[in-house]
Amino acid sequence: MPSACALCGAVQRQVVCAPCAADLLRPVRRCPVCALALGRHWHCPACGASPRAFDHAHTLGDYASPQDQLVLALKFGHALPLAAWLAARLAEGLPGAWAAARHAAPDLIVPVPLAPQRLAARGFNQAWEIARPLARRLGLRADPVLLQRQRDTGSQRALDLAARQVNLRGAFAPTRASRLDGLHVALVDDVMTSGATLHEAAAALKARGAGRVSVIVALRTP
Repeated sequence: MPSACALCGAVQRQVVCAPCAADLLRPVRRCPVCALALGRHWHCPACGASPRAFDHAHTLGDYASPQDQLVLALKFGHALPLAAWLAARLAEGLPGAWAAARHAAPDLIVPVPLAPQRLAARGFNQAWEIARPLARRLGLRADPVLLQRQRDTGSQRALDLAARQVNLRGAFAPTRASRLDGLHVALVDDVMTSGATLHEAAAALKARGAGRVSVIVALRTP
């Protein structure tokens, strides 16, 4: 059946039309650690200002208009087919990204968890909706409940990086006592803004023995 492009509304066969997809997926030089578009910078200003607990990050593109509508429609409009589309595009690019970073594919894929109250209100975790088809396409093991958010940290939109880090401190913990010794774990989320949430989640995984933590996000705030 025909479909309206989620970005431009053009009637065609795909969730996102080919021209809009090409605009989102155009090559951009990015920091290999936090995936920030570097522009004219040779060294990442974000990582220089705040070291990360994760080791590598991959994204499809910037969280900016109009492609931000992909995440907004998924999270707040319950447009779940967009999660599968984002997962498919990530799966296409990740093998090359891992090869460029000179490391193997992860042993395990884990979504960034929502607080129980927010999960109950929304009805789904958008990170898991992306992680589940992504793991299936890549042939990797996924665990939706390995990490738990121990408290609701609330919206962080109005907070600067330092305040976000304080707000998130100790927010994540593994749900089981099992060790992750030496494992390469990939954290999946819909958007990376400052990286504070993913830093705390990665730190919780490394405290349990993970040898490497990669980050996979649909979009990255410029």
